[in-house]
Amino acid sequence: MRYYEPADNKAIDEVKSVLKYLCDISGKKILTGQHTQTIAQKELQLIREKTGKEPALLGFELLSYSPNINYLDTDEECITEITENLGTLKKAWEWAEKGGLITFTWHWFSPLGGRSKSFFSANTDFDAKKALEPGTEEHKALMSDLDCMAGLLRPFCDRHIPILWRPFHESEGNWFWWSAKGPEAAKGLYRLMFDHFTNKCELHNLIWVWNSPLKSGYPGDDVVDIISRDLYPPAFEYTAHKEEYTGLCEITETEKLAAVAETGVLPDPEAIVKENVPWTYYMTWSNEFCLGEKYSTFDQLKSVYNSDYSVTADELPRLYKVK
Repeated sequence: MRYYEPADNKAIDEVKSVLKYLCDISGKKILTGQHTQTIAQKELQLIREKTGKEPALLGFELLSYSPNINYLDTDEECITEITENLGTLKKAWEWAEKGGLITFTWHWFSPLGGRSKSFFSANTDFDAKKALEPGTEEHKALMSDLDCMAGLLRPFCDRHIPILWRPFHESEGNWFWWSAKGPEAAKGLYRLMFDHFTNKCELHNLIWVWNSPLKSGYPGDDVVDIISRDLYPPAFEYTAHKEEYTGLCEITETEKLAAVAETGVLPDPEAIVKENVPWTYYMTWSNEFCLGEKYSTFDQLKSVYNSDYSVTADELPRLYKVK
């Protein structure tokens, strides 16, 4: 099987086009990507200002769309984060109209119980293992949230907009509720979501991105299109991250597209190609990781966006058209 064939056997043609394109550039170029957490999208504005270009891939945060946010037991930082995130799907629609690639990150507030930023395991006792058991209150709450999110994703599917979908991110750690009970639980949640979204909800526009370098937690080739990991190297360390790529690829024996789904420091596109480290895309994280020069200089930003080995928005072929 060619590794750009979708895990979802009913995937729309636009999903196949994106995966084939990523396959075609793999080892030759890398897509530029940037996460935007707020409606203001200050990161995108800065990139335009400093480089005269836009990223090929734009990331959007879905935290404020979580159905079970506890507004009665929270703090100012959490409320600010939610408020600034409200309405970001409008920005995703605008980006789609331009033909840009989209990836979603969901800091999913605990489906049941919890306080403040309850996507953190420290702020909730929600049990991911129990959520996998039909009939439990945890399972009912989980499925209710899944149906809510499916409803938000449905219009993108109806209009044939492919989404790089990265659920249950960083499941190698225990800082989020979905992985606090270990990798087996996180794996089970991912497979449950895949089955529910593809078979019941018929969301066939999703490109399924697994986000962990932990082999024991890998959910399986049958439900994964792209393997990825998050990297936060020391400031100004611009490399190809060859060791991290090799480690990630060890989670499966199948040749898969690979991506840096989050990074705190810009990569070195030239090194990526010359050292044969075929990351297909990267996505720099938001706020201080982009807006200042604490982790990457603006000179490096210009260098990356003007590299012959980078793909920016103006160089991205039209891989889909909004219906």
